[in-house]
Amino acid sequence: MDEATLTRIIEQVVAELAQDERPPEKPAPTPAARTEPAAPDIRMPETAGEAGCLPDITEIDIREQYLVEQPEHGEAYADLKRNAPCRLGIGKAGARYKTLPQLEFRAAHSAAQDAVFSDVDEAFIASQGLFLVQSQCDSKDTYLTRPDLGRRLSKAAADTIRERCRAHPTVQIYVSDGLSSAAVSANIPDLLPALLQGLQNYKIDVGTPFFVRYGRVGVMDEVSELLGAEVTCVLIGERPGLITAESMSAYIAYRATVGMPEARRTVLSNIHRSGTNPAEAGAHIADIIKLMLEKKASGTDLKL
Repeated sequence: MDEATLTRIIEQVVAELAQDERPPEKPAPTPAARTEPAAPDIRMPETAGEAGCLPDITEIDIREQYLVEQPEHGEAYADLKRNAPCRLGIGKAGARYKTLPQLEFRAAHSAAQDAVFSDVDEAFIASQGLFLVQSQCDSKDTYLTRPDLGRRLSKAAADTIRERCRAHPTVQIYVSDGLSSAAVSANIPDLLPALLQGLQNYKIDVGTPFFVRYGRVGVMDEVSELLGAEVTCVLIGERPGLITAESMSAYIAYRATVGMPEARRTVLSNIHRSGTNPAEAGAHIADIIKLMLEKKASGTDLKL
């Protein structure tokens, strides 16, 4: 067999093998033969902003979000879910979360980190009629790793408070970033005026409010001793979670002293737009303070 014949045979075999490996062509299914459901028609909302971008997923109300496909008793479950902002009924893609809940989870985690590690803007503090002092922490890192320093005022802060605040007020109020700067920005514009107005309506004397940077709850004990306040109230950012990074608490104590037990504090927590409304919380805190002054007690000694 000559070389030309051998080459021709090899080329023919290779061509036949390539033909065998090619997938067979299938006729397009007719509408009657189609059994799988059509893919959902997903469109971007008109408020999505730039073309191809998702809307702000942090604005989605997860109480209204129900993503389980073909559920049993889905409407009843969705009605129950509206009563609490829990990540329930979000559906699965196989063993995994769906894309949207996963993005929402990551966005909530990022918001929580930002709330902890960012500082409240000084211009905002001034706009609320507050002057700024600082705990013994010199940075956010120190604040997170040395809680003991966050419970005490720096010498400069103590001197400034003595100079700018009136001694022996009936009630001394101050604001602190705590573990959420976002809580301060979101709630104080409504919360603080409502609280001050409520105390004014009760004709209760209030000292000069101020802001403590890098402050823990325990700073209120030193503030109480420093000014001789009858009742001290701190409005402070709570540790952020994955439901909200804007939650604030009010800790209130009657004649607080350094080293006193935590049981002497009264707490109103979950102050945010989806929890206790800030304006309503301010009015409620004023009621609590009025009762404290009448009963001369706070914490577990106070019967609300």
